[in-house]
Amino acid sequence: MSEALHLIVPGDPGQRTGGYLFDARIVEQLRALGWTVTVTGLSGRFPLADTAARASMAESLAALPEQSRVMIDGLALGAVPEAVATQADRLKLVGLVHHPLADETGLNDAQRERLLSSERQALALCDAIVVTSAFTARRLQALGLTQKQAIVIEPGVERAQLAPAALARRQTGREPETETLLCVASLTPRKGQDLLVAALDSLRHLPWRCRLSGSDARAPDFAAAVREQIARLGLDGRVEVSGERDAAELEGDYRWASVCVLPSHYEGYGMVVTEALARGLPVIATSGGALADTVPEDTGLRVPPGDADALARALARWLSDESLRRRCTEAAIERRDQLPGWTGSARRLAEALTSA
Repeated sequence: MSEALHLIVPGDPGQRTGGYLFDARIVEQLRALGWTVTVTGLSGRFPLADTAARASMAESLAALPEQSRVMIDGLALGAVPEAVATQADRLKLVGLVHHPLADETGLNDAQRERLLSSERQALALCDAIVVTSAFTARRLQALGLTQKQAIVIEPGVERAQLAPAALARRQTGREPETETLLCVASLTPRKGQDLLVAALDSLRHLPWRCRLSGSDARAPDFAAAVREQIARLGLDGRVEVSGERDAAELEGDYRWASVCVLPSHYEGYGMVVTEALARGLPVIATSGGALADTVPEDTGLRVPPGDADALARALARWLSDESLRRRCTEAAIERRDQLPGWTGSARRLAEALTSA
């Protein structure tokens, strides 16, 4: 008889953001290992939960058989502890935390305290806690959200072809006439695209183009503000906002790029980093959250989060220093064989789940 798992996520499980892509790939690999996995998407608003969210969680848990193994994505789990509490005694609960809810950018003090309290209550109900980085494990304890020892399951990455720019740098030493900067992230305040646009505004004299690739529907007001910022600064011809991308389109973006840029205020892991390295692309990123651990020092540049001037200086250095670009690209290519695969991540999770 195969092992079984019920995964519960907020909203549509098919969303193409880092956390949902992690969930989808883990489910795919667990099934390949022989597990029976069902996925339930909750209705309602998360993480500042509304009545529909609480009802959806309560109904979904109540419908599960006694002693079912249930892994709940942290964005949903930490938002509705009262709904989870009604079923906690009859189910085997595992929390999957990508990053603490209170660390989201743009919260006011009252919202942050509300989320700290609700996530603390929810995690206390879990038999085990899975996180996607060692940083997040440390962060949960630093915030007093749990004293349990979290199980770290880092994301995997699929092997990919070298991006054309990386291949050209390695084989011929040829540099593109214009550096193509790719930022893969939903347009939300935490991802910091406004800081990237501000930084690029001071670099008009250098040869670059930039593509912002990611959903503009999760924080529409912020996305509109970024579009307005680009237009106001007269950067329409150099900064492209592409919106949501399917897998083939995103692969095309990576093949277009010569370097990836991640200006996030905070990341619980930063899957874009390993996706870039898998294609031999160097990374210019902040040190926000887990990025201080995720971005290897020799594969690009790191700057403090929230500092547009520091980001501008790093980009200027990158655009002006051919030897730096070649060294970091070569280091990124060398890292490809060291990147973890999804099968290994799923095996480690399977072991953790059966031991919980």
